[in-house]
Amino acid sequence: MNTDAIEQSADSLRPRAKPSAAKSWLKAIELTSRIEANPSRLFADVVEDWAARQPDRAALISQAETFSYRTLAERINRYARWALAAGIEPGDTVCLLLPSRPDYIAAWLGISKVGGVAALINTRLVGLSLSHCINVADADHVILAGDLAGVFETALPYLNRAPKIWIHGRGGEASIDPMLDGIDGSPLSPAERRAVTISDRALLIYTSGTTGLPKAASVSHRRILNWGGWFAGLTNASPEDRLYDCLPLFHSVGGIVAPCSMLTAGASVVLAEKFSASQFWSDIVRWDCTLFQYIGELCRYLLKAPVSELENRHRLRLACGNGLRGDIWEAFQARFAIPRILEFYAATEGNFSLYNVEGRPGAIGRIPPLLAHRFPAAIVRLDAELGVPVRAENGLCIPCARGEIGEAIGRIGTADDGGGRFEGYTDKDETEKKILRDVLAPGDAWFRTGDLMRLDESGFFHFVDRVGDTFRWKGENVATSEVNEAILDGPDVIDATTYGVEIPGADGRAGMAAIVAGDRFDLTEFRNHLSRRLPAYAHPVFVRISAALETTETFKQKKQQLSREGFDPRLVTDPLFLRDPESGVYLPIGAADYARIVDGRVRL
Repeated sequence: MNTDAIEQSADSLRPRAKPSAAKSWLKAIELTSRIEANPSRLFADVVEDWAARQPDRAALISQAETFSYRTLAERINRYARWALAAGIEPGDTVCLLLPSRPDYIAAWLGISKVGGVAALINTRLVGLSLSHCINVADADHVILAGDLAGVFETALPYLNRAPKIWIHGRGGEASIDPMLDGIDGSPLSPAERRAVTISDRALLIYTSGTTGLPKAASVSHRRILNWGGWFAGLTNASPEDRLYDCLPLFHSVGGIVAPCSMLTAGASVVLAEKFSASQFWSDIVRWDCTLFQYIGELCRYLLKAPVSELENRHRLRLACGNGLRGDIWEAFQARFAIPRILEFYAATEGNFSLYNVEGRPGAIGRIPPLLAHRFPAAIVRLDAELGVPVRAENGLCIPCARGEIGEAIGRIGTADDGGGRFEGYTDKDETEKKILRDVLAPGDAWFRTGDLMRLDESGFFHFVDRVGDTFRWKGENVATSEVNEAILDGPDVIDATTYGVEIPGADGRAGMAAIVAGDRFDLTEFRNHLSRRLPAYAHPVFVRISAALETTETFKQKKQQLSREGFDPRLVTDPLFLRDPESGVYLPIGAADYARIVDGRVRL
């Protein structure tokens, strides 16, 4: 889209959005519209351009090291030449198992600049899970942090083949550091660049593995540039900005969206190796940050943390992320004096995104009419029990009405033909599972997000739950996310997760909540609180009081093991309780009680 078209389109955006929101959309459109014009221009070139314009400005900042734009550009070129010297051919994969520091970003930018593919490995994985990620990447090389060597050894017995190991941050024969230091960091020659284009695969980023082993999603250079451009525009980033990023660099938001949005704008990124609620505000003030990136429950953790004298003494102008639920949105924004929140919806492998540029509390975004061709989303009716879309007599899916909950899907294609690219996984079978065919017209194909949403009367999308997390009980659909929000608001509830469990002979699944409770937690108060928030059928039938709940590195709750253990006292050592169907009182469950429930003597 040319500049004239962008300016002419402003009027179609402004009636529904504040002027500042319209300006953000237009800036994002302008930045992303340039991508297709030069298919050989990669994200590493964006960094190199800024290095020529402002070589001494900080690009990546951390406790361990700081890279100026000049240093980052040179480091990228050193990694690129290292990859060439190591014999890494276009399409070959290098696994990165490194801490969240500036050199991590330099590594994947350099390797991908010459056609290599960087697989971003979760540093918390061990054994079979770690070997699985390396195996599906089909990698011949692994760059491994020296202090993670012991972790890597747990995966060795399960690897399909032994990759070449390059130790990072420690001396020795296999150390990569002296090699990099001895390599020229000047711009690459055309011959060194090879014929890499924006359509080529640059990264493998893994799904969180909340339901089974992680899948490796393919991410092209085009998508990296698009992510950087959209968020640079929508956040209205400038070289004067500093973004605080405490999310893992092996994750698409923490490792690509956050840093690439700022690097697109010539701004700075502060990288923290991990999130700490107690350290958060002192870091924000110390590094003089103007933005921060959030995900999942990070905001809820901050709200539950003790008051910090620094939590209002910052220069923040915006918080950007996904997963800020409506029940805490306004309290979070008010307590921490954050002028603007940019909530968005996206998936690493997804083919469309949503942006709540207007800051509507609880919404994940809307699609301005001008951009409908670039965000081809729809919501279709879903059979909650079977987990598949409902088909009409003509065999096509049924679009949901406004306010009706269904699965969000994105049309597969390109922006030119009214679709979005779906780049899939390394596993072709897993890729095919995510494609829904003959949806709204014979022969069309759509990406299944696996997310339940609804569209309100103003055109805003609202996230409801994951497909599979919503279950039927007493003939009603129960959304675990909505139940969990009510539970987390309960007196002295520190953390909670809600899921469905099967009961022999009963239709559907019964709700169960695992709760981390404080010293003053009282089940009677808990029951009374829920009665004011939820219909009776949505109250958890079972409650488990746990010392802690396991989550992924991005705060997604792991429910599989909890659901398998259910309410069986032989499998669960935590205290278990059953909501009495007559009185609503939560009563302890022992072995005899469990037997009575299972054989049907207790009618639920």
